[in-house]
Amino acid sequence: MLGGMNVMIEENAAHPRLPALLTAYHLATETEKGTVSTVPADLPPARRAEAEDPVAAFAADTVLLATAGDAGEPAGCLVLKAGPVPEVKRVWVEPSARGRGLAAALMGEALRRAAAAGAPAVRLTVWEWREGPLALYRKLGFEPAAPWEDRPGLVFLEKRLAPGDRVELLAPDAVRAHAAGLGALLVDAVDDGASVGFLAPLDPAEAAAWWTGVAGDREVWAAFGPDGSVTGAVTLLRTATANGRHRGEIARLLVHRAARGRALGRRLLAAAEARAAATGLTLLVLDTQTDSPAERLYRGAGWTPAGRIPEYAADPAGTLRATTLYYKRLV
Repeated sequence: MLGGMNVMIEENAAHPRLPALLTAYHLATETEKGTVSTVPADLPPARRAEAEDPVAAFAADTVLLATAGDAGEPAGCLVLKAGPVPEVKRVWVEPSARGRGLAAALMGEALRRAAAAGAPAVRLTVWEWREGPLALYRKLGFEPAAPWEDRPGLVFLEKRLAPGDRVELLAPDAVRAHAAGLGALLVDAVDDGASVGFLAPLDPAEAAAWWTGVAGDREVWAAFGPDGSVTGAVTLLRTATANGRHRGEIARLLVHRAARGRALGRRLLAAAEARAAATGLTLLVLDTQTDSPAERLYRGAGWTPAGRIPEYAADPAGTLRATTLYYKRLV
């Protein structure tokens, strides 16, 4: 869950409250369009099916739910439809919960996720008579756009997003070519106190040489900012022994301090996990310094803590710290 404005946001297409929220949205929409609709049976079949089984209807999309801080269950929803330009759909907040920032929080999280995924823009449609939502969208920077469907009464809006970081799997030659940038990323991590195998101060040449030395021995993903600088990286090591070829290790997940807050860690980790699963690995492991910020990332991504080892490794200042072991099944 993510917090903001005393609103909690979660992604969950299977939440038991979602069918009721979608039903209320569609009933209100049909009524506003002049069709008297008071029960789900009044809805067009496609809308009714969507509310009855949102998991199937939005299998490729992101479903967000909003809960006011003092409430026990979600009172708002939003669907971010997947595509080259993601589209915001089904924005709804129960009348009793309006005025508490739920819609703004939902929109903010949708925009953040779209930007983190590298989308060039986000678009939406809204009925021309919905003055409140129109005002919110304009406040968020949405501007009129060319229509992409023919439906009278709809206003078409789009918000351009700043160029995002791109994440790519590097061939060994590319790792060597970017060794200086990857080395600078490693130096930044050590300067920030991350326990990644080196003591401070780390010489940039030594850091670059480390990347050159591992090129070809592990898979390396790098994130590049709009200016081409290296903003993050992660590596995947495959177990070479005959009895461990189903297993891999995630190591050196790094995000430059200047690039944090853009969900790069999550994107890099997801890229490595997807590659591992697609190439036959069924189990991943890693270790990270106990109580470090990275633990929140791994737990949020579905990793399971397996145990804690005291005085496992020295931090950059030379102090021995505990590490926590994690694993994640890919099947």
